[in-house]
Amino acid sequence: MQENTLASVIEPILAEHGLELDSMEVTPLGKRSVLRISVDGDGPLGRGPLLDDIARAASSISAALDESDAVGTRPYTLEVSSRGVSTPLTAAKHYRRNTGRLVKLWLAEGDTTGRIVDVTEEGVTLDVEGTHRTVALSDIRKAVVQVELNRSLADDDGEEA
Repeated sequence: MQENTLASVIEPILAEHGLELDSMEVTPLGKRSVLRISVDGDGPLGRGPLLDDIARAASSISAALDESDAVGTRPYTLEVSSRGVSTPLTAAKHYRRNTGRLVKLWLAEGDTTGRIVDVTEEGVTLDVEGTHRTVALSDIRKAVVQVELNRSLADDDGEEA
């Protein structure tokens, strides 16, 4: 299985479902291969794809790959998932989709944790303990969303839960 050939089959299907290919990995496993696809997208609220959207896309991808020569003759297992909360943020669109969420940034000069309040193509603005701090994307070595178990949805949209 060649990733370029697979991508040419998969990417148009994802686009039809409002999704985009985030990463793809083909792993030989005995007599089979495992094709792992990670997808992303804005979703209905701009916060990432819904599981139902991913499931529909996975079904369409599976049908298309079964009809295509892209997978070759070797049996394979298809796994389709979202980026996942622990996947590092690497592009402005990832920060934008996580606006309102708490993130930890590893910078060239120290670390900082804050809530994303604004995103441009050049940088991200965080609320760090009540003070806004803008950081250039080029200055961020790593960024990961912090899971908040006790935060209500009302905190995100200003409405009462």
